[in-house]
Amino acid sequence: MLKGKKILLGITGSIAAYKSATLTRLLIKAGAEVQVIMTPAAAAFITPLTLSTLSRNPVLTETVSADTWNNHVLLGRQADVMLIAPLSCNTLAKMSHGICDNLLMAVYLSAICPVLVAPAMDEDMWKHPVTRQNLDLLKSFGNTVIPVTTGELASGLFGPGRMAEPEELVQFLEDFFRKQHSLAGKKILITAGPTYEAIDPVRFIGNHSSGKMGVSLAREAHSRGASVTLVLGPVQTSYDLSGIEVLHVRSAGEMLNATVSRFSHCDIAIMSAAVADYTPVLTATEKIKKNDGNLVIELKKTTDILKTLGQSKKNGQILVGFALETQNEKAYALKKMEEKNADMMVLNSLRDAGAGFGHNTNKITIFKSNGTETDFELKDKDLVAADILDAVSGLLP
Repeated sequence: MLKGKKILLGITGSIAAYKSATLTRLLIKAGAEVQVIMTPAAAAFITPLTLSTLSRNPVLTETVSADTWNNHVLLGRQADVMLIAPLSCNTLAKMSHGICDNLLMAVYLSAICPVLVAPAMDEDMWKHPVTRQNLDLLKSFGNTVIPVTTGELASGLFGPGRMAEPEELVQFLEDFFRKQHSLAGKKILITAGPTYEAIDPVRFIGNHSSGKMGVSLAREAHSRGASVTLVLGPVQTSYDLSGIEVLHVRSAGEMLNATVSRFSHCDIAIMSAAVADYTPVLTATEKIKKNDGNLVIELKKTTDILKTLGQSKKNGQILVGFALETQNEKAYALKKMEEKNADMMVLNSLRDAGAGFGHNTNKITIFKSNGTETDFELKDKDLVAADILDAVSGLLP
């Protein structure tokens, strides 16, 4: 799977840089072409000579070396993938804020290929709010963060922050390339985010959905070669959705219309939005003024988007629903899948810590109409999206 792939391997100043020798050797053994780029700090942990010998290419550390300009633009354009392993806390901060003060950063900012990073740092640095924020920024740019592992750290502590082992990184790359075209030619429709049901010009009924799960699904589907349309509710975060057709909507009615209009042309529909079940019967044209009495708002049911699609689903189309529950989770999810004529139901429970609205992580169970049930551990929503699309791919003819 890696044979002939051009891989830019970025190495930064972390004790985990010693693993880069093994990683380079494994990549070469797998048939990849490896070009190593090191930050000045990385050379304190492993020598360029070691890596140039293993990669069979000169290691690049400076923009200019031996009166030769190392063309960072071409380096970033010719690669199939850029892997930065280890990614130090310092380089993470530079990447997330566009600080270009060395060759590796110049190549990163010029790269048009996918960028994968394998962080490595001590537990307290890994858990620091600034690090979490920088990781979120990096992922919002479309980069893939390879999960750290838990174990003994250089400080002597035991906790999260260890870079994935070289063998795991090679496997991650192989899986990455294998999935890259797994949905090529498929048209995928995804809904995400909340809906806002207007009470008057300034007030609405809504929910806490951030849209992160649906956005992760859209990005993952796009990275696998699919043509993606994302119907996105009024989220509060700006996401990088390059290459994805985005239809912005606000209310449940608008989401229904946008979704139904595109459904007949899609191969796969994934309904991950948190659509309001009820909407006001009447919407005031002027702001409702406060008075001494109670305010009573009459609500009516919204049209069930998943059920509507299930009723018009054609042979060969795959329909996926989401169930967010607080009790009797499995029973409700299975009932919903059957009643809505869905092929797959993704269940998450608000009783699971770190799952549901507003989190960067999720914990899901996938039910399929063929009777299978698969539980997944709590993980980053980008990885959850990969699990969901793996399951969807298994339903394709």
